[in-house]
Amino acid sequence: MLAARYHRYGGPETLSVEEAEEPHAGPGQVRVSVRATGVTPADWYLRSGMLKEMASLSLPHIPGMDAAGVVDEVGEGVTGTAVGDAVFGLVPLARLGGASAEYAVLEAWARKPRAWSFETAGGAAGNVETATRVLDALGATEGMTLLIEGAAGGAGTMTAQLARARGLTVIGTASERNHAFLDGLGVTPVTYGPGLSGRLAPLAPRGVDLVLDAAGKGSLADLVTITGDPHRVVTIADFDAARHGVRFSRSGVGEPGWSGLPHAASLADEGRLTVPVHQVFPLRDIAAAHEESATGHARGKVVVTVP
Repeated sequence: MLAARYHRYGGPETLSVEEAEEPHAGPGQVRVSVRATGVTPADWYLRSGMLKEMASLSLPHIPGMDAAGVVDEVGEGVTGTAVGDAVFGLVPLARLGGASAEYAVLEAWARKPRAWSFETAGGAAGNVETATRVLDALGATEGMTLLIEGAAGGAGTMTAQLARARGLTVIGTASERNHAFLDGLGVTPVTYGPGLSGRLAPLAPRGVDLVLDAAGKGSLADLVTITGDPHRVVTIADFDAARHGVRFSRSGVGEPGWSGLPHAASLADEGRLTVPVHQVFPLRDIAAAHEESATGHARGKVVVTVP
């Protein structure tokens, strides 16, 4: 099969599309003929070698944590899913990738919503899992107010929508050019940066209950001050979290947010969940996709399609 791989740690230029051995579905898994996969920060953190002390890769490595496609193998013990079903989901956590290829094995999945294209669904599962995991970790419940630092990106937009579906009020930081975009998702926009606490006061007169830092721009001290308690702040992007007493949440550590996948599919079919797609790249241009994702300016998800 064709797959995007890198044989050494480094920049996007290390990625190439080449022949690789096909994976096969094991017990409790399905294999899909991949139509699209999302690019996540974890993909380029891993590729750069930034996480090699935390997560060791077997090189050459195929990136890609989530995928949408058509099931063509069903592993032992799987029920409710058949060859030919269109699904979206996540690769096995232990593999730390594998979706940027013609075939990929999924460990958690749900049916593809009728309202979503494969490109849309391909960029959904990773962010659904992240958002569900974070909201559960924060104990997010109806009536609370959630602040998302970096709300216009893939994880931010998904967390905002799933939080609103739980009955939370959501405020999101973003540059002014993304304020109308956030407003369209039902998120109250606010400009990020110094003085945030003062700008929040009229937007959340009863205060902010919970915070997700999806930006990793060094604002944790301010975010802790805003909530008054580091235990009410979770980051998925700032590796300096422990110094501030803040939890760092990542896939593979703690309870995964897999339960969010079928819930997200149901919300999508009800017209209550969208996946904003920033840009779509063909597999041959995966290096450019990684480069675009790493700018930190994507409005929504960067997606790679597989021929």
